[in-house]
Amino acid sequence: MLTSSSEDPRLAGRVAFTHPNFVSYTLARFFIVVALEMQSVAVGWQVYEITKRPLDLGYVGLAQFLPGFVLFLFAGHAADLYDRRKLLMWCYAGFALCSALLLAINWRAPRSVHAIYVVLVLLGIFRCFNWPAGRALLPQLVPEEHFSNAVAWTASSFQIATIAGPAIGGIAYALFRGPEGVYAIAVTVSILSTILTLRIHPQPASPERELAERITDKEPVTLRTVLAGFRFIWEKKLILGSISLDMFAVLLGGAVALLPVYARTILHTGPWGLGLLRSAPGVGAALMAIVVAHHPIRRRAGLTMLLSVAAFGVFTIVFGISHSLIVSLVALFLLGASDMVSIIIRAMLVQVATPDEMRGRVNAVDMLFIGVSNELGEFESGVTAQWFGTVPAVVLGGVGTLLVIAAWAWLFPELREADQLTAAELVPK
Repeated sequence: MLTSSSEDPRLAGRVAFTHPNFVSYTLARFFIVVALEMQSVAVGWQVYEITKRPLDLGYVGLAQFLPGFVLFLFAGHAADLYDRRKLLMWCYAGFALCSALLLAINWRAPRSVHAIYVVLVLLGIFRCFNWPAGRALLPQLVPEEHFSNAVAWTASSFQIATIAGPAIGGIAYALFRGPEGVYAIAVTVSILSTILTLRIHPQPASPERELAERITDKEPVTLRTVLAGFRFIWEKKLILGSISLDMFAVLLGGAVALLPVYARTILHTGPWGLGLLRSAPGVGAALMAIVVAHHPIRRRAGLTMLLSVAAFGVFTIVFGISHSLIVSLVALFLLGASDMVSIIIRAMLVQVATPDEMRGRVNAVDMLFIGVSNELGEFESGVTAQWFGTVPAVVLGGVGTLLVIAAWAWLFPELREADQLTAAELVPK
């Protein structure tokens, strides 16, 4: 029998890892993120090497965002009606297929940017279904009392993967003198994640979810059922405020899409330097997630989130004006650490305050907001860099983030005044 954290204080900070399902889930997710992150470095460097235009880096993000924008409602509905583990497994296999296609393109038509965009659209489709299924599956893997610890460690493992992935991708790109080795490794690692997912055996679903699964063949997918996630979030102003804050802040303040430009033309480094730059936010985020796992956020969660996103904006500005690789790495490290605090708070808000039978659709809406901030944010960064120049685009984005913080603190007093992240506080009796 597993020892609970209450019986053995030494396990308190890592109690989620006493559950085998969580271990398999976390390892599979870790490896798939490594594969996708190292692949993103290769794609970004390859596209910019071919076209030499920042705008084309924006198209890389747009190609991955558009499928999610079109399909996210159906992906969330699927995560509520079908076996989440099987959906996750199919998505991981799909990622392996996309990496194999990129490898084939590099062999047959290495200068074809349009072919790369087509694969990125397919990748975006699999990502669209992966996010709500994976997020909604997590609460079924650990007891409720260990869920906050699981969220922190999931975030930490994700960030460690974002450290390892770009670093491996940059080094492999340099060693193999091109993206072939990166794509081949990504195929292998994605297959490993698919196999690990087979080892997951979720806890029994709630009665409401079991009912939903039994009537899947009888109940048609209607506009009302598909839009249920939107209605739920609109009624929960605290959740609406938290996820929309993150969306607008990262949409304006995201500089990741322009890292190939910084690496090549401003910081004067190569693929290895790009790998370090891509990894730096993950290092800061991973360390912060570990700190939060051992020292959870217990009070003033809303104010903490607002301050952490403000710090994100400040460090974006510092990175934007830096011409030193060391200063840029430190700024990105602190940017990642501050962002992780808001990520954990938002994840707890969404998962704890949402009933199991609704988690797929609510997480799908959350995925749309995150997609807007990340992939569409990359497109926005590429466009503004094309118009105003790379450095002004990043600095203006950081300033915009600070303005969003001020506006959201006024528009969403529920967020500003939020205190504890517990079901007793967040779920109405």
